[in-house]
Amino acid sequence: MPDHPTPATDNPGAPPDDTAIAVEGLSKCYHRYARPQDRLLQALFPRRRRFSEFWALSDVSFHVSRGETLGVIGANGAGKSTLLQLLSGTLTPTSGSIAVRGRVAALLELGAGFDPEFSGRENVHLNAAILGLTRRQIDARFDEIARFADIGEHLELPVKTYSSGMAMRLAFAVAAHVDAEVLIIDEALAVGDARFVQKCMRFLNDFRRRGTLLFVSHDTGAVLGLCARALWLDHGRMRALGPAKEVCEAYLAEYLGDNRKPARARPSPAPSGSDDRPSIDRDRADPARLIPARGRPVRDGRLAYLNRTPLRNDIAVFAFDPEAAGFGAGGARIAGMALTEADGTPLSWTVGGEMVTLAIEVEALAPLERPIIGFFIKNRLGQTLFGDNTDDPAAAADPPAASPGDRLLARFTFQMPILPTGDYAVAAAVADGDQTDHVQHHWVHDALVFRAQTAAGKYGLVGIPMQDVTLDRVVAADLPEP
Repeated sequence: MPDHPTPATDNPGAPPDDTAIAVEGLSKCYHRYARPQDRLLQALFPRRRRFSEFWALSDVSFHVSRGETLGVIGANGAGKSTLLQLLSGTLTPTSGSIAVRGRVAALLELGAGFDPEFSGRENVHLNAAILGLTRRQIDARFDEIARFADIGEHLELPVKTYSSGMAMRLAFAVAAHVDAEVLIIDEALAVGDARFVQKCMRFLNDFRRRGTLLFVSHDTGAVLGLCARALWLDHGRMRALGPAKEVCEAYLAEYLGDNRKPARARPSPAPSGSDDRPSIDRDRADPARLIPARGRPVRDGRLAYLNRTPLRNDIAVFAFDPEAAGFGAGGARIAGMALTEADGTPLSWTVGGEMVTLAIEVEALAPLERPIIGFFIKNRLGQTLFGDNTDDPAAAADPPAASPGDRLLARFTFQMPILPTGDYAVAAAVADGDQTDHVQHHWVHDALVFRAQTAAGKYGLVGIPMQDVTLDRVVAADLPEP
């Protein structure tokens, strides 16, 4: 596994008044019985052990400061839900300590804490009371909770008749209106329609400014968008704790990669009898580069725009980094990458709204039957803005196969979006197979970087160049009849 944020205790010297959550040496063990009667026999005759141990969590330690947002990621069975249940007090730890300061609101399994026989209205009162609100406070906020949940007449029906989406709506609505200082969310946004999920994300973005948030999700994009730091759990143990971008990249490398070595590290010779797959060697000569070397004269895309508005979206493009961190099985390597003109000339500068081509050069180190080459463009937080790949299910012919030593060139032509000021990076990958069944041979992070020097006054993660923008005054007589 490549070097990533260390799974050591985090922020051990944080002052007590700055810490919202402190977890030290936390472990949770369950007893598993082969037969139901063994549980009774164990209680009657405790000297003889009739169970096996399953450690859902083992020696987990971290601190979360007030006002911080921590993402928790990991595969199914990693211990994420167990951790959050321990933090919310619905489970008791086997060992270790937990200190949580402030009122805690938790959205764990959908419908957790709801009585299925009670109506939605009754469950609102019950849950809000459990979370510390008085009857008067609940009555004063009930209409706001009902509007946020937006489940209409279902509010008067038993919760057992709710869909998972309606249960999530009601649970989130309660948690959003109890003045919690610590909010714990476990995959709550995995269900629900797009409008409600967007409403929840707006609330979470606002909550981050005043409270502490622990957010569990399989969606690394959501973690990157919400969280400054992330904790990666793997089989109950901490694998990494650190900046969200670095931890999410480490997690993706583990679960998307075919092996668990960094692509830029030259592995030692494989032992006898092992899988002797080719490794990526970045010291190889490149005698037949398909992308011209950056030393060639390049066109400065600013020239055509010098007489335009000073709000033009200037974007500086930096050289491909052959030593960028990555991972993969080693059957191919990303040999070069560049933003180019239509004729293949590399660009050192471009402008938002201009047509560009992203060229990705790949060298095959092993036979590739169905090579796929793709890319993602990400912002500085690691959020994916857009991407594509060469796999086309509608294509009449299969992609060209490659033999060791062959070179492949993928070219993606698009109109560069208008980008807010800041740094951006291209992640590229080459795989063999199809969209659902493939082997990642080389995935590189941040191998090509570009920087938006000036913003064009657009809003959002990217701006889409408009073909035309008009504003006209229309009198009633000109309007079409209904």
